[in-house]
Amino acid sequence: MRRLISAVVLTLALGVAAGGLVVVEANAGAAYDSPYTYEQTFGTALRMVRVDLGMKVTEKDVEHGYILFEYTSPESGKRVSQGSVEIVGGKRGVHVSVQLPAMPQYHEQMILDGLVKKLSTEHGEPPRREAPPAPAPSTDAGADASSG
Repeated sequence: MRRLISAVVLTLALGVAAGGLVVVEANAGAAYDSPYTYEQTFGTALRMVRVDLGMKVTEKDVEHGYILFEYTSPESGKRVSQGSVEIVGGKRGVHVSVQLPAMPQYHEQMILDGLVKKLSTEHGEPPRREAPPAPAPSTDAGADASSG
């Protein structure tokens, strides 16, 4: 284990000493839990990417919940980078994540912010979800306490 740690430290030191810069890419993306239905969220995300942002959609799959597109930032001229929107439905709502690995994180957040606004504008208040039933109170809470 010490050899592995020493090798990593040595590699980093040599990279910095040689004038190189070691870059670690996180690819975290930006995420949002949508209170809208899966269908509303997916359709709105697709329209936003294709129509509102004018991006070229390279692949989409409603069943598996993803949209792949070519992202062009006003800051980067005509440089195109790959982007994705992942939409996963669950019991508690819909999870949306946006990834633009070649761009700063604020680009991903900008897309999510636009989606939140578009969902509200197009669909109004999100549908109400029923709260899960409260657990029943336990009836044997004092059984052991009285013997003693």
